[in-house]
Amino acid sequence: QVQLQESGGGSAQAGGSLRLSCVASTNSYSDYCMGWFRQAPGKEREGVATIGRDGSTSYADSVKGRFTISRDNVKNTLYLQMNSAKLEDTAMYYCAARRLYSCSRYSTMDYWGKGTPVTISS
Repeated sequence: QVQLQESGGGSAQAGGSLRLSCVASTNSYSDYCMGWFRQAPGKEREGVATIGRDGSTSYADSVKGRFTISRDNVKNTLYLQMNSAKLEDTAMYYCAARRLYSCSRYSTMDYWGKGTPVTISS
């Protein structure tokens, strides 16, 4: 069982930045593919970005060039750096994990955090 705890959500103005973090409670963090997902009010959950065990990354087209996913296998922590934020980035952001070498934004993830809210205003 892996527990995931997100933090760093909050409010920012359009064009601004936020950094989300997710700490995983596992001794084998480096064995997991990790991802960030989000769900806006009235919309389905969507994959934002994933990072594999080898550090390979994938991004949704809507965030490419603005968001950066990274991981620290010593600190068991996943990050999402959000730059040039847009109003449409407003959502609940979830951290997720699956014990695979790599995963995509469409993968079925095994473990989920409770989410951290992000609100972008004009």
